[in-house]
Amino acid sequence: MTKTSTKKPVGQITRGKTASNRLRRVDNFILLYEPSLLTRTDGLFADSFFIDLGYGADPRTTLESAARFRRVNPNLPILGVEIDKERVDAALPHADRITHFRLGGFNLPLQPRIFHANQIEDAGLAGESVRLIRAFNVLRQYEEVDFAPAYERLGKYVLPGGLMIEGTSTPFGQLWVANLARMTAEKRWKMEALVFSTNFRVGFDITDFQAVLPKNHIHHVVAGEPIYEFMEAWKRSAAETSAARAFGLRQWFSASVESLAAKGFKIDLHKKWLGKGWLVWNQ
Repeated sequence: MTKTSTKKPVGQITRGKTASNRLRRVDNFILLYEPSLLTRTDGLFADSFFIDLGYGADPRTTLESAARFRRVNPNLPILGVEIDKERVDAALPHADRITHFRLGGFNLPLQPRIFHANQIEDAGLAGESVRLIRAFNVLRQYEEVDFAPAYERLGKYVLPGGLMIEGTSTPFGQLWVANLARMTAEKRWKMEALVFSTNFRVGFDITDFQAVLPKNHIHHVVAGEPIYEFMEAWKRSAAETSAARAFGLRQWFSASVESLAAKGFKIDLHKKWLGKGWLVWNQ
């Protein structure tokens, strides 16, 4: 069993309620977007974590992700992090050699690396490290002023080339929007893409995405802001391609996104995204 951290967690407790497979499409997106991030074994990536930050009242999202991601890397270390000690204690019976649950917040509860007598401690080997963070339905409860400091804290633990997918979903995961942030060699976050996801079970209405925009965008859907211009252009594109609706919502979605790209937005038009209800807006 993994011991919980003694550091005081930084952050606020979440509602904690979640549905089974709520984040399945998030995981499936990562598996398509960059499976090599999950399988890397070079250098510090050999034993670096996938972090499920704020998994909730029970560890189902962490365990579901473990099952999905370990199809490509059976030895992937996974760490579920919660700010509520009772939630961590409840999850510990599910822990094993490569599945851990610890008390923590934006100051991730990573442990120092143990060095043997014949080893020299290097600043780059100071402790456990992270390849991927999933932080869903966490920052939505914070003020926008808290967004950048949270990213900065989390970034301290992520290896160069690592990734964070951070956003908000509907209660059953039908819709979500997330930032994809990449850790650079200079140890700074670089926003790589904004991803919109729908499984079409609630139809296809672009305005529905506005309620699940990440914290750095949700308050900026006003004239003159980039996210506003994007959403308005997508609405126009959907109207212009509405005839495609006769062939199904997926076809209409694809046609609207292709029309949006023609308006000058940097959209990844690969069919593996459009056909599955993902819009990847490269930043």
